[in-house]
Amino acid sequence: MQTLNAKSTQESLILIFFFAMAFNVYSQTAPASDVIKTEAGSAEITFIGHASLLFRIDDMNVYFDPVSGSGNFTGLPKADLILVTHDHYDHLDNDLINSLKKEGTIIICNTTAGAKVKGSVVMKAGESRLVKELKVEAVAAYNIVNMRSPGQPFHPEGIGLGYILSYGGRRFYIAGDTENTPEMKALRNIDVAFLPMNLPYTMTPEMVADAARAFKPGILYPYHTGDTNTGRIVELMKGSGVEVRIRDLK
Repeated sequence: MQTLNAKSTQESLILIFFFAMAFNVYSQTAPASDVIKTEAGSAEITFIGHASLLFRIDDMNVYFDPVSGSGNFTGLPKADLILVTHDHYDHLDNDLINSLKKEGTIIICNTTAGAKVKGSVVMKAGESRLVKELKVEAVAAYNIVNMRSPGQPFHPEGIGLGYILSYGGRRFYIAGDTENTPEMKALRNIDVAFLPMNLPYTMTPEMVADAARAFKPGILYPYHTGDTNTGRIVELMKGSGVEVRIRDLK
């Protein structure tokens, strides 16, 4: 009888575990969104998580670094344009890209990601191209200070990208994995900026503040933040004229 009771208890615990797992999967709340007005209509930005973003602009759905582990993609639309900054696992997810694709989807990548994504278009820093009514500009993304080992930065210069998306007189900068590089600090007329803030891979709040005070975006969203204290960047940017918006983008 004791053996039967132990077995029954074990089976009950297994069932509870699987119900709990199912609840965690299916009870995820939908990602939050903000709306930015432009001269040509509104741009809705959906904060999926980590480095994954969705921009709904006019009749186009534009994804940045879609990765299934970053957040909940349930119910989100198919992609018209996908932009991948580099090939690290938390920025490139081929299976998800394939599930988001439809006929006519355009995928733009840096060189290393482009080698892994079939049918993609490769861009290099300094290049630009038009995708329907959207202008896409590629910006260098790399480490200066933070190293994997001496002389080996987490993101070497000449490989990764950030992107500027222009629409309706507005310029949206999604920086990718980078530090406060000279190229970033030289940017101008950026209305909305997503800057990574997560050591040791990208920037400290102080680095983000240094860059944001240099190129002065209208709105700053820290993203790819991990366990960083996002309140610190709010303090550092006081009096700068830059609006800091904190969203769930760990």
